[in-house]
Amino acid sequence: MGEGSRVVIKYIVRRLLVSIPVLIAASFLCFALTTAMGDPLGEWKLQRPRTPAEIAYAEKRAGLDKPFLARYGDWVTNFVKGDWGTTVTPGNSTQDVKAKVTKASWVSIRLLLGAEIIALVIGVLVGVLGAVRQYSMFDYVATGVAFTLFSMPMFCIAVMVKYVSIDFNDVMQDRFGLGRWLRTAGPPNGGFHGSITDQVYQYTGAYLLPTICLVALQFAGYSRFQRASMLETMNTDYVQAAVAKGLSQARVLFRHAFRNALIPITTLSALSFGAVIAGGLITETVFAWQGMGALLVDAVSKKEPYMLLGFLMVTAVATIVFNLIADIAYAFLDPRIRL
Repeated sequence: MGEGSRVVIKYIVRRLLVSIPVLIAASFLCFALTTAMGDPLGEWKLQRPRTPAEIAYAEKRAGLDKPFLARYGDWVTNFVKGDWGTTVTPGNSTQDVKAKVTKASWVSIRLLLGAEIIALVIGVLVGVLGAVRQYSMFDYVATGVAFTLFSMPMFCIAVMVKYVSIDFNDVMQDRFGLGRWLRTAGPPNGGFHGSITDQVYQYTGAYLLPTICLVALQFAGYSRFQRASMLETMNTDYVQAAVAKGLSQARVLFRHAFRNALIPITTLSALSFGAVIAGGLITETVFAWQGMGALLVDAVSKKEPYMLLGFLMVTAVATIVFNLIADIAYAFLDPRIRL
């Protein structure tokens, strides 16, 4: 193992060790906030008069009969062991928090990960071209489109896309005799069935609309950050020195400017990819996807503390992991950075 590899491994171990107290502090804060959210049994108690014995049993079953620190200690211990708890609302079928969060997170990952990658690739390409052809027609158009998309709320983009898709489906069905390809809701619980071709056709129609919305919003931020970073890098002394040496424009751009200009976009993309686990709240709501966004809304509305804690902890871990990946990527993009 070379010296560089040992340095990277030591850095990763050190960052992981630093992340432990961060996660502990985050877990305590999350637990305190969910506890302050209100009594998860409040609505159940108001449905009809409850006897003290019923209330005591329900509180004991939900773990609400203990002091705050004791409840926090029990939850942390069980969480580390893999037991994330169950839903506490009486009268409903008990649901395992870990299983439900895992299922919802995979739905969000399948929906958002592809959109993030597409938005990142397109945003970086448009940003670089905009910087290289600064003040050209392409740059003005790209800037206008980016600012327009960046200023529009997600629900506006989603509603517009849904209306267009309805008209598109009408045309495809009435004029060409084809089915209603574009779906304004996610796949059914059991998924699609049929031949491979039919499944690809149906899944594409289900994924296309939310993907367009997510790509449109993320592309705007990526393209603007990449353009600004590229312009700043192209005006640095070492890039100007490379130009003065007579190096080709392509070598100057991609060997000297582009790699260093990726550092800010790496930070932004790390945060965005970490947020993929948290789901797209508005997108999943508008297009009826049962991902992490829908789970968050359900947990808050029902005041399910363990479901909300599972959501928050998975999101916190994902954010820390992707920030660690970004820090390691810095050293490969810019040799001046040493781990």
